[in-house]
Amino acid sequence: MTTYTLKMDEKSGLLLLNQQGEPISALDLLRELGERRVLAFDGQMGAGKTTFIKKLCAEMGSMDIVNSPTFAIVNVYDVEQPYQGEVYHFDCYRLKDLREAMDLGAEEYLYSGNYCFIEWPERIEPLLPADTVYVQIVPQPNGDRQLTLDETSSLPR
Repeated sequence: MTTYTLKMDEKSGLLLLNQQGEPISALDLLRELGERRVLAFDGQMGAGKTTFIKKLCAEMGSMDIVNSPTFAIVNVYDVEQPYQGEVYHFDCYRLKDLREAMDLGAEEYLYSGNYCFIEWPERIEPLLPADTVYVQIVPQPNGDRQLTLDETSSLPR
């Protein structure tokens, strides 16, 4: 497990800090994950899941407007080098059951080799690849967010 801090800075926006409190880029975080491409974001409503996904996509070179695909379920964003291709952003909050996810082709996205960022992943957990990285975002009393990456387990129960 690796823990980071997300801070809102008025001048530079969202900052990601490592355990030593040093700023790092969201791309540094992705590089640490190696070939793993599916990130399952867990956190209460308003924890900052979409905000962090916006930062990831921006640093990956996407010029697309990144927002929560609440009604569409999945948004597709184009990204630049070295991540040339597409990023899939899921919001599974409105899915009624696993069948709905399968009907929209979730497995094709999840096993495409492209990055998949998933909000409310517990709704599709049986479909997630074995190497999924679980990202928990927890608001802190001072307004920061604690971001924890767990590369070895499933969603907290």
